[in-house]
Amino acid sequence: MIDMERYLYERVKPIIEGWKEEGIYAISFFIETNLVEDNIPVFIVSYNTEADCEEEDELISYRERRWNYASWRQEETPVISDEESTQFLLDWFSEKGIKNVGVEEGEQYDEEFRYIGKGPNGLYELLEVITTVAKRLHAEEVIKNKFGKEIPIIVHDLEYPWYMIEATEKANPPGLVDEFIEAVENGFED
Repeated sequence: MIDMERYLYERVKPIIEGWKEEGIYAISFFIETNLVEDNIPVFIVSYNTEADCEEEDELISYRERRWNYASWRQEETPVISDEESTQFLLDWFSEKGIKNVGVEEGEQYDEEFRYIGKGPNGLYELLEVITTVAKRLHAEEVIKNKFGKEIPIIVHDLEYPWYMIEATEKANPPGLVDEFIEAVENGFED
């Protein structure tokens, strides 16, 4: 049986523990389906610092600099993206009976045209495991021991759909992502 949680945890933990930068206030767990590679998910870890938010830019609000990944420095470390990790992921999908990976099936929008889909096949299932890994990093005090306090792990893609917001809330201790959620709900405007 393939233990995806263990596999991801053992890859992510040393990445976070190896960061040397001062002022890290949030961690990014970026999950994206790669249209170039048949919509197979990639998983990348990065962070943002307080210093990154201090640079004033009249075109970008403080909330956007602080919470919108598109405005972050994006010094990314891939967790799932190379041939070996992608094959591990595909084997896990197969073992779980997830078919048509990368294809969006079922209803995608409600009667008011709000997105209700769960992304391409396989993404939501991977998202659940990644959320569990984030929760474990908090529960085992990896985050607290590294940074001297709890900091949020933002689980996301570039569009912040409902299921990514839900995953972020589940991945963190209560209240830790309230500022992020409020920023997303307000379109990152101050």
